[in-house]
Amino acid sequence: MDRDLNALIDEHAEAAFRVANGILRNPSLAEDAVQETMIKAWQSLGRFRGESSLRSWILRIAHNTSISMLRRRREAVMAPEDMPEIAGGIDPARSSSAMSDLRAVRAALEELDELSRSIVILREVEGMTYQEISDTLQVPVPTVKTRLLRARKRLAGAIGSSEEYR
Repeated sequence: MDRDLNALIDEHAEAAFRVANGILRNPSLAEDAVQETMIKAWQSLGRFRGESSLRSWILRIAHNTSISMLRRRREAVMAPEDMPEIAGGIDPARSSSAMSDLRAVRAALEELDELSRSIVILREVEGMTYQEISDTLQVPVPTVKTRLLRARKRLAGAIGSSEEYR
């Protein structure tokens, strides 16, 4: 059984982390979400019906787990000094224009709703098809396409507006 869990982790933990981090925007919380995701997936593996790929199923668990964690965190009242910092500093070797673009895209991603942000990550980072995203997030394919188009326009607009300030 441990071998099955290790194989599950080896194959899917990185993708689950990218999904979780895209939603939670905090690497240490994303790691917690991935651990919870892998345990849930391993414990539920016998109930996996094969209606979608194993990857889609696991990423759906990662998405749901991350959303649940985010909701719990939003409900908890925290002092500002106890709030987690957003990690992911920018490489200082990059040019100032690239840093500006990166900040603009990051800010635009932050402004997207959770579903749209998840769709962008699954498509652009994970390379999933529209159908796979639809299966993973349990939304119709036309919704995936529409949300992705709007999100891409918003992200492109963010880069365009950051260029205006140069």
